[in-house]
Amino acid sequence: MPSQDFVQVADITELSEGEMKPFELKGRRLLLVHAEGDYYVIDEMCTHEDYSLALGCIKGRRIKCSLHGSYFDLATGEPDEEPADEPVCSYRVAVADGKIWVNPAQLREGASTRCRHR
Repeated sequence: MPSQDFVQVADITELSEGEMKPFELKGRRLLLVHAEGDYYVIDEMCTHEDYSLALGCIKGRRIKCSLHGSYFDLATGEPDEEPADEPVCSYRVAVADGKIWVNPAQLREGASTRCRHR
């Protein structure tokens, strides 16, 4: 089990490759994504129009907002397609004993520090 700062958010059997699951943690709307063999937790809402990324689609290691077509890198949170120009936060994730854990207070290694981390 990861350190006490991590919170269990799912069992690995809950999410197949290419699936995502929105959830709320400590007042934040977050999104768990299983893409390219890895797990990511990002802010659920697009930074452009505050629209749920859970309604979008996963393309490789990117997620597309279905409202205006912005793409975000799941690992860094950075947008790489307009109209979004601010990143979403990408949080630190650990997998242990068949469980997926997130540390909502710590950004993923390599994640953008420009995000609106609360």
